[in-house]
Amino acid sequence: MNPVPRGPFAEGDKVLLLDSKRRRHLVTLKPDGEFHSHAGVLKHADLIGADEGISVRTTKGARLIAVRPTLGDFVLEMPRGAQVIYPKDLGPILMHADVFPGARVLESGVGSGALTMTLLRALGPQGHVLGYEIRDDFAGRARRNVEAFLGPDVPLDIEVRDIYDGIEATGLDRILLDLPEPWRVVPHAETALVPGGILLAYLPTILQVSQLRDVIAESAFGMAQTLEVLQRTWHVEGQSVRPDHRMVAHTGFLTFARLLAPIE
Repeated sequence: MNPVPRGPFAEGDKVLLLDSKRRRHLVTLKPDGEFHSHAGVLKHADLIGADEGISVRTTKGARLIAVRPTLGDFVLEMPRGAQVIYPKDLGPILMHADVFPGARVLESGVGSGALTMTLLRALGPQGHVLGYEIRDDFAGRARRNVEAFLGPDVPLDIEVRDIYDGIEATGLDRILLDLPEPWRVVPHAETALVPGGILLAYLPTILQVSQLRDVIAESAFGMAQTLEVLQRTWHVEGQSVRPDHRMVAHTGFLTFARLLAPIE
């Protein structure tokens, strides 16, 4: 994987531009490139060689702040074909699935690659992500997004296949699912995971969660939990301190369980 870039902006770097209204624009720097908006034109050459965090002016005098995008920024701004898992859920997924450096992880329902690149960042070069995706166009887009942010040298294999038909891989540490019927995967996960391995599913509705938990309860998995993450930001400006009027409420439920040894 490419190291996290530091120092002045260089050709090929991805840059996040923020205007006075906090609108965000993701660009890739080219020597002769230009960023066009209603607020004017900014030449990429004005950024190449400049330090991160610089403020620049467009041809119409509008001020833009230029920084390198974080992983969360890139997830929100990257091209997508399928709905992505948002940053507010990506962090808790890493924690509750206990994704560690060097782990072997199967992800099914790769979509646009948001979770994939989050996993790769956490696993490091010694880990490995195996992706199952039923749509070839989604698989291609996911790999392009991953390589656009992390570079081409990533420990990732994506197979166009249906996980409901089975899992060929064995000795997996974690299985993460973003698909409509994860309960159909539970029997396959029992043989694919190492003892103590973790299965985690991301689901939009509580009825799906209920069906998954019923199947988990009759399986070799135990210690099951379900949660959702709610995100509320705050307005802090001088003496005006209050919760923001809008918050990011429900996006999905996280259900996770561990593969346990049979009770003798």
